[in-house]
Amino acid sequence: MTTLLEVRGLSVAFRDHAEERQLLSDIDFSLGKGEILGLVGESGSGKSLLCRTIVGLMPSSKLHLDAGSVRLDDEEIARLPEAGMLRIRGKKIGMIFQNPTSHLDPVMRIGDQIVEGLRFHRGLGRTEALEEARSILGQVGFPDPARGLKSYAHEFSGGMRQRAMIAIALACDPEILIADEPTTALDVTIQAQILKLLMDLRAMRGLSIILITHDLGVVAQTCDRIAVMRHGRIVEQGEKRQLLANPQAAYTRELIASHPSLPDEEHRPLEHERSHVRPIFEVDDLDVAFPIGGGLFRKRRDFRALKRVSLQIFPGETVGIVGESGSGKSTLARAMLGLTPISAGHATFDGSVLTLEREATLKRLRSEAAMVFQDPFNALNPRFTIGETIAEVLRTQGETPPERIRERVGELLDMVGLERNFAGRKPRSMSGGQCQRAGIARALAVNPRVIIADECVAALDVTIQAQIIDLFRHLAETTGLTLVFIAHDLAIVRNLCERVIVMHHGQIVEEGQCDEIFRSPREDYTAALIAAIPDIDPDRPIGGTAVPAELQPA
Repeated sequence: MTTLLEVRGLSVAFRDHAEERQLLSDIDFSLGKGEILGLVGESGSGKSLLCRTIVGLMPSSKLHLDAGSVRLDDEEIARLPEAGMLRIRGKKIGMIFQNPTSHLDPVMRIGDQIVEGLRFHRGLGRTEALEEARSILGQVGFPDPARGLKSYAHEFSGGMRQRAMIAIALACDPEILIADEPTTALDVTIQAQILKLLMDLRAMRGLSIILITHDLGVVAQTCDRIAVMRHGRIVEQGEKRQLLANPQAAYTRELIASHPSLPDEEHRPLEHERSHVRPIFEVDDLDVAFPIGGGLFRKRRDFRALKRVSLQIFPGETVGIVGESGSGKSTLARAMLGLTPISAGHATFDGSVLTLEREATLKRLRSEAAMVFQDPFNALNPRFTIGETIAEVLRTQGETPPERIRERVGELLDMVGLERNFAGRKPRSMSGGQCQRAGIARALAVNPRVIIADECVAALDVTIQAQIIDLFRHLAETTGLTLVFIAHDLAIVRNLCERVIVMHHGQIVEEGQCDEIFRSPREDYTAALIAAIPDIDPDRPIGGTAVPAELQPA
């Protein structure tokens, strides 16, 4: 196999007047033409920093390349000036970033952002570029590519924004694609489509891919080789079947053991007796509509995000809500908490009707319910340290004595797997997974009766996922915490939740006990979601369907 990219002895350090830290140490790896390399490891292990260093996009001027070589097609690019890197980025190495919100231009239409790359790197005319952009949006799962071309990033859900980011990267037709958690925000069916698309591109164009992910199921089913990172070093790398079957490093064994492939009997969710118990949440014929279009000479139209949704959630239950991006999961959660206006129907919290007694119900919700949001960066105040963010909640709640607040902040950081020195750090100096853990600590600070977790572990590596799931399970079993768990990772839902609700196009299409739904789904849509769950078995095809022979690794 022809070596396309070779990295040798790469080391990066952080330096300012106060401290010096080594972030990457003596990194060695190579990438062959047409090869897919999976890069896995904990949040903060250096995966994203390594790939940003390769393309000359270090996130801070305080980071310095101390040593090492990066060769692309036998050309040294590690210390190229910015003008030299401009011809590398996009055309030779494309990158899909972890957080699409931060990397899509909010004032440019998605179509214009794709066309910009097509015209600059491929020399297409405006009309030809627009047609190619429409085709690419269709490939990455946009249901209406023509509308997508004319839309702005803020008009899409997190999953749709990620698809737009992928389309922009693919438009430049690069030799190497660095995909930094490209399917983190996507539901399992779209994740399977995107992974198949990447494999198709590898087969058709000889595209080489570095796939950064915390999901070993994704790595097992797509990659040729795996490199495992921890604390800024590659601790193990090798051919995927050999590495998964016979891992040498203790950390690799821990990652494999943490993968939520199937639930075991020990962690099977407890079923709760619900007779004669008042629901903590009850929703009846709930509608939520958002205005779209309209103007001086155009009639305003409404988009119905929720359509006559009815459900009950009982105290102490763990309920999973699953479905594709844009299916209404997050809208339902926000409506239940009074964060999104309700167009019709009723929502009740522990006997208080939100639509009839709004102020009184909201007061109870603020003190008894907490939400962990999907986007960890935008959910935290960038001007506050993590300690200040959590302390503010504790002071507002008023149950923690002032002299104990600092110690309680430390305890909450311990609970979510962050070192206590993170109390002095701001979100911009943390990875996405670390920010999400801080968001969970903030939610736990109010000692809530209910937590609604909206994709709260999507950005976390599998070992931390396992810790957070165990934490939620422990809280539910020991304190009676009610958990509403919104996720696109059905394996985690099956492990954690006793009941599952499946949503599609703003409606509930199926609900029931997890074991029953996963064993015998009634709806084809539910069956497709289950079939698309990534499995750590490298011989199991993506999405449960056969992978064509020409797409399988040599």
